[in-house]
Amino acid sequence: MAVAAKSLEAVLLEHGAVSEAMLEKARERQRDGRSLGDVLQEMGAIDGRTWAQALASHFGLPFVEQLPHDENPSEWVNRLPINYAKRYQLLPVGHDGDTVVLAIADPSALGAVDDVRLLLRRPVRVIVAPGATIVDAINRAYDLASGSASQLMDDLDEERLDLVATELEEPRDLLDADDEAPIIRLVNSLLFQAVKDRASDIHIEPFERDLTVRFRIDGILYDIISPPKRFQPVISSRVKIMAGLNIAEKRLPQDGRIRIRLAGRDVDIRVSTVPTAHGERVVMRLLDRSSTILQLEELGLTGHKLEVVSQLIRQPHGIVLVTGPTGSGKTTTLYAALSKINTIDKNIITIEDPIEYQLHGVGQIQVNPKIDLTFAGGLRSILRQDPDVIMVGEIRDVETAKIAIQAALTGHLVFSTLHTNDSCGAVTRLLDMGMEPFLVSSSLIAVMAQRLVRRVCPTCRIAYTPSLEEVRQLGMSSDRFEGETVYRAGPGCQDCKKTGYRGRTGIHELLVIDDEIRNLVMKNADSASIRRIATAKGMSTLREDGADKLVAGITTADEVLRVTQDEIV
Repeated sequence: MAVAAKSLEAVLLEHGAVSEAMLEKARERQRDGRSLGDVLQEMGAIDGRTWAQALASHFGLPFVEQLPHDENPSEWVNRLPINYAKRYQLLPVGHDGDTVVLAIADPSALGAVDDVRLLLRRPVRVIVAPGATIVDAINRAYDLASGSASQLMDDLDEERLDLVATELEEPRDLLDADDEAPIIRLVNSLLFQAVKDRASDIHIEPFERDLTVRFRIDGILYDIISPPKRFQPVISSRVKIMAGLNIAEKRLPQDGRIRIRLAGRDVDIRVSTVPTAHGERVVMRLLDRSSTILQLEELGLTGHKLEVVSQLIRQPHGIVLVTGPTGSGKTTTLYAALSKINTIDKNIITIEDPIEYQLHGVGQIQVNPKIDLTFAGGLRSILRQDPDVIMVGEIRDVETAKIAIQAALTGHLVFSTLHTNDSCGAVTRLLDMGMEPFLVSSSLIAVMAQRLVRRVCPTCRIAYTPSLEEVRQLGMSSDRFEGETVYRAGPGCQDCKKTGYRGRTGIHELLVIDDEIRNLVMKNADSASIRRIATAKGMSTLREDGADKLVAGITTADEVLRVTQDEIV
């Protein structure tokens, strides 16, 4: 072993990767059987790529920097446990005739190579790759090859459910789980499939004689599996154990949180349980923390509306409100706005419930009613932090509204959300909460209402001519569709998982508070009056913006009508 270490040192010196002095320091720090490569990388002397190259040169093996991205992982994925593959940082990446090509980070691990040879029952040819590259490839391969939750239903064995009660340890990465308890594997598989299918929520719903698991994908609930009713208590107990909830308490609602890593992605899960007549109902809200913040241009804002919004979020002071029902993307829009104006010369502070995404360079405060940290209390404290821009997750009460207005009037730009059906309704909501009309008119600079519509699948969509009834419901003239290609959802395909839709985009209604609108607010005008003036001045309604996206081939008439049902034509 000493000879091998010296040879590796010689290779590193020959390639000029390290100096003799650096090697001497590394030898002094070596302890607990750690490899020279680990110590050198910890010291920052070399990176994983350089160490892998040295190993390849020392053992006379080929070195590759990138591994092939196999879209159809072969049978070895199901035969080689992922925790074993990650532990030894090895991965079969192809074959040469009957020989398996095995990428490995440390070719001195001969025992691991022999294990793979015996497991796959084929000869093995070894190549060397950086450890980080192999781990990324492992995550991709198992992401593509892992089975669905429904495939595990046949493995559920009633005699083994007692294992769930004693299973308290949670794996660092769910794909590393080698647990044999079928309920544990079922819950892990449900979480994995939900992330893979882009689900925002998992619903576990007990009924009198059955149990249903549904995913909310692109805003719509879909049935996924129906486990036997007898498995209901252990499934809910398993979720409660993961969320740190009291598994003995089944009479009261509980809220918890699960933090997991899944195929290398950080996923935050909010868990809610409520007692029903037929058992505990569990809903899990999934938040993929590895996903990036969307930009304003990616939210569905286009043309003049995008230009106006970009100008509004750079105003020195005032309130900008985003309105819409729960799940309409209000917070995502505010994050995109903050991301756009987040520069080193601005102090941006938010108070949220909950903090959905981490924004670098932004101070984010989590509401905690248990210690009396409310939106109002937090907002009051933020004002003493010399902020330039403030985001309040939601204006829920009179006190929060008053402080937000005072902040806007004293030179701060305030972003927040309200639960109203349209933009004009937000103005009257503030007045109904007891705000003085002159304060609202002086502080409010814009309100944007929004909804999310599903994007029609570009692979299986079907071109057609809208009926006169559809045109009438959309509030458009038939001339608007002349010479345009309009689509409806197709029968479904592999790309859209048989739904006809893939992904979502926003439709928006932007009310800019100009002098004429301010006069109406001062006169305590109702939302209908404000709406009439605003539309006469060119404001496009939610339904009109939806119709534009229909003509652009982005969505369907059914989707636009579904999300704008409350709009009066």
